[in-house]
Amino acid sequence: MLLECFLENNFEQLIVWIDSDELNYLWGGPAYQFPLTADQIQEHYTKPEVHPFMFTVNGKPAGFVELYQVSDSECRICRVFISPTFRGKNLGTEMLKLLVMKAKEQYKCQLLTLGVFSHNQAAILCYEKLGFISFTVEKNSREFNGESWDLIRMQKKL
Repeated sequence: MLLECFLENNFEQLIVWIDSDELNYLWGGPAYQFPLTADQIQEHYTKPEVHPFMFTVNGKPAGFVELYQVSDSECRICRVFISPTFRGKNLGTEMLKLLVMKAKEQYKCQLLTLGVFSHNQAAILCYEKLGFISFTVEKNSREFNGESWDLIRMQKKL
């Protein structure tokens, strides 16, 4: 299992994975419009504070995650995704363990934060297993297809 820099030749894999309007919003929030395009990805990942990674298992693309540098001491985990082919194998936890190590060692983060929609119970359980704790809930913070979504903010001190 490896967490490698996300490169331009990985764009198509991400586009294939993010295959619906709802998944696009659940994964990417308001940062992307569906359908996801290489131009949108390129524009987002040219920002110096954004660090995207491809997660591979036995050389095969299995997931994606982004680390956003908020400050010298804080990073935010964003856009976590495990391919449907690899779900149910605890790989989200493994990918995030690698990201936590990278945040601490390479980016010198002392605090990791994230936002997760309250109806995404599998993700919440994964984050809690890794030691993240909820510190606020933003009620009705996002809306998709007329449905309001609550956003839970979580953090972990490193």
